[in-house]
Amino acid sequence: MALDKSDVEKIAHLARLEINQADTQEVTQRISNILAMIDQMQSIDTDSVDPMAHPFDATQRLREDEVTETNQRERLQRISPATEQGLFLVPKVIE
Repeated sequence: MALDKSDVEKIAHLARLEINQADTQEVTQRISNILAMIDQMQSIDTDSVDPMAHPFDATQRLREDEVTETNQRERLQRISPATEQGLFLVPKVIE
C-alpha cells in the first residue's frame, strides 16, 4: 500500500503533527516503506508456528512475596470523605 503526499498531509493534520513541506516527500516514502514491510510480513505462512510470550526461553527471577508494610487502611480512611465496609466511595462518573 503506497501513500501519496496528500495522504500524509491528511494523516499529519489528524495526528496534529507539523511536517515541513521539504520533509513531506521523505516522510511519505518512509511510511510507504513501513506499510510495504507490513504487507510482506503478513504474506508469510505462520500456521505452524506456536505463539510465544517471549522469543527467549527465559524465566524471571522473582522475589519472595512477603508483606513489607503495615496495614494503614483505618488511618487512611479516616481522612476520606466517604467510606463503606473498608472501601473508598467515589462519585459516579459513568452512567
